Amino acid sequence: MELKSSHDGVTAQGDGRLAGVALMLGSGLSNQTGASMAALAFPVIGPAGVVAVRQWVAAGMLWAVGRPRPRSFTAAQWRPVLGLAVVFAVMNLSLYTAIDRIGLGLAVTLEFLGPLAVALAGSRRRLDALCAVAAAAAVVVVARPSPSTDYPGIALALLAAVCWAGYILLNRVVGRRLPGLEGSAAAAALSGALYLPVGIVALCLRPPTAAALACALAAGVLSSALPFLADLLALRRVPTQFFGVFMSVNPVFAALIGLVVLGQHLGAASWLAMLVIVGANAVAVTAAPTVPE
Repeated sequence: MELKSSHDGVTAQGDGRLAGVALMLGSGLSNQTGASMAALAFPVIGPAGVVAVRQWVAAGMLWAVGRPRPRSFTAAQWRPVLGLAVVFAVMNLSLYTAIDRIGLGLAVTLEFLGPLAVALAGSRRRLDALCAVAAAAAVVVVARPSPSTDYPGIALALLAAVCWAGYILLNRVVGRRLPGLEGSAAAAALSGALYLPVGIVALCLRPPTAAALACALAAGVLSSALPFLADLLALRRVPTQFFGVFMSVNPVFAALIGLVVLGQHLGAASWLAMLVIVGANAVAVTAAPTVPE
């Protein structure tokens, strides 16, 4: 009887892990598909118009899920929430503008330097130093000087990376100071409010077509709401480190979806640089000390 119970427990654990992998796979594909939908709307309403619509969609959905009570927030709680709102606003606009200039695959690859930097920050291990050197060399390969190099696009993707690092650090503070999803929901609502004048001006200057508006709305759902829910459910089924390693494949998803949906082709050197950054992040997360679940 004990053997049967043990076997049932192992089977249930295995099923949970498989469900977690499926959720992470769905999250990554949804996120990058949403970004490709956003790119389809860029020629009509531009990155600023798309980001505004995305922020409004994310704000509405997160507010409904998180149900924040901002009137009860203290000054110590408001400070990281305000910082997170600014990070939301800058991160998405810089990333989408970078995608418009250098393509989905390269933009997401460079943005991924943000969580890699957080993973390596403060480490004194030789392996982590090698990961940092490898990632830096990959960035040099991506930004190698040539007549066609889009330095503003690369700079915007790196700005998105800085914002993603700030997002990770601020989310930790918000999570400690506010219960549940209240902090993230309030930050998303503030970010959406910041984009009201931006979005109104952008959409007035470049009136949206029905197709462009549909793509922007799809980007808001696919790149915000669905990945958020899938990640939340996945983290209940898989270890945090495994989740972090799996996140490393997002640049690969971005490059493949950029190729299929947008027809964006990467050269061999860019693919190599992307795989080096993905590998450096996977190694850094895998080799990190295990945190109790």
